[in-house]
Amino acid sequence: MRSSTLEAPFHGIRVLASAPSHVSENERVRHLAEAYSPRMRDSDFYSHESAARFHDAPLPPHADASLHVTTVRPHRAAQAKGVVPHSIDERAASTMTLDGMRIATPALTWAMLGESFDVAWLVAVGDFFCRVWRFAGYYRPNAGQKPLATPDNLASALNAIRWRGIAKLRAALPLIRLDSWSPMESLTRVHLVTSGLPEPDLNRDAYDRFGVHLGCLDMSYPELKIAVEYQGQLHGRQYARDIERVERLRAEGWIVIQVTSELLKDRTALVRRVRDALVSRGWSA
Repeated sequence: MRSSTLEAPFHGIRVLASAPSHVSENERVRHLAEAYSPRMRDSDFYSHESAARFHDAPLPPHADASLHVTTVRPHRAAQAKGVVPHSIDERAASTMTLDGMRIATPALTWAMLGESFDVAWLVAVGDFFCRVWRFAGYYRPNAGQKPLATPDNLASALNAIRWRGIAKLRAALPLIRLDSWSPMESLTRVHLVTSGLPEPDLNRDAYDRFGVHLGCLDMSYPELKIAVEYQGQLHGRQYARDIERVERLRAEGWIVIQVTSELLKDRTALVRRVRDALVSRGWSA
């Protein structure tokens, strides 16, 4: 790792001021945490967006990349250059050790993010923490892996104290599901259901009339044969496979709505496309 540009945001500790281009924000925050760790007291732990990065949770674009340290009261909050200090009541301080560092548990991390995230992103993070890695179905990655949290865990964290952003947390909790595989799927689903459309099934397998597997659908209304698929940036063979999968579905009578990052930014257009497809298959609000 290059070390030509250095500074000392923590007294006596030197860390990278400008990380190389190949270092992600998550890695950069981990480097900061490792540098600050000698100053951590038993009453301190990494929290908020910093803890979310340790858990590899999805984060919105331009999420805060500062180092957040929370101190259990009555101890005084951390005071150091480059650190965002917080304090918390002991009854809400649920922590764990990860990679040798004390951090907020997934449930506590989620509750802390209510201060800065909107409802849709709180659902996306909650979906990530609560995902059940099921054995059933085709192409299920890491089947049997234990979820990082449960909706009950999140509810307990939410009810421990009165959080900043508690109204958003309360709105997000009932929208969290166990079968969302990506934050973009979560955001798409939230936009649809909060606009009055029926909730789609998540990551359900579809078959043709002969029982041949057509694909695992991000979101679908199986009884109406409507699929809503989020398309990220695809290249080469993966792009070709996805095109072929969509064509197989259409050949079997499915309506396939492909959602891109641009469409996701235009909530009105997204909802209109899905609503039109539902109405065309006989759905009425």
